[in-house]
Amino acid sequence: MQQKIYPRSKDKETVYLQNVITNPNIIVGDYTIYNDFVREPRDFEKNNVLYQYPVNKDKLIIGKFCSIACGAKFIFNSANHTLSSLSTYPFPIFFEEWGLDVRNITKAWDNKGNIVIGNDVWIGYEAVILSGVTIGDGAIIGTRAVVTKDVPPYTIVGGVPAQTIRKRFSQDTIDTLLKIKWWDWSKERITQHISEIQSGNIEHLI
Repeated sequence: MQQKIYPRSKDKETVYLQNVITNPNIIVGDYTIYNDFVREPRDFEKNNVLYQYPVNKDKLIIGKFCSIACGAKFIFNSANHTLSSLSTYPFPIFFEEWGLDVRNITKAWDNKGNIVIGNDVWIGYEAVILSGVTIGDGAIIGTRAVVTKDVPPYTIVGGVPAQTIRKRFSQDTIDTLLKIKWWDWSKERITQHISEIQSGNIEHLI
């Protein structure tokens, strides 16, 4: 993919996310876009990826052709004050104050794992994705939804916490889409089949 930042020359609110990321623990696929009409969209990793402390080594992995709306947040493990302690106070973070071993700092939170977003996922305005969640290919996350558990492919979810609203297509169509993986095609092949992709003419994609 080209290294340009803006998909549209006169639109400075939408960026190709891959080309504005510097954090090695944030991995973004080709053509995924982020739109922000409130803040600078190039500051995505500072404003939208929260509590991703390097000491924890957790990752945000986003696939190709995703659409991420303004204000969407990805909240990582370090926000999860541990529930295995008698106190939720993060003593290990303040190791200097309490004479604790700095090597135990990650015991201050419960580690639920990476956040993994599939391909062709649409994440709505101000949605929140929590640590440990995997969102399948083709899923849609509703406006201001709070996603606390995995979302299957091509499933629409919404609410707090997010619940399944419906599947986007029949299971046969979903299985076919997951098999052909059009997002992995070359740009030239995608260009040839854009009309079929947009019109839902899956028979011509097989």
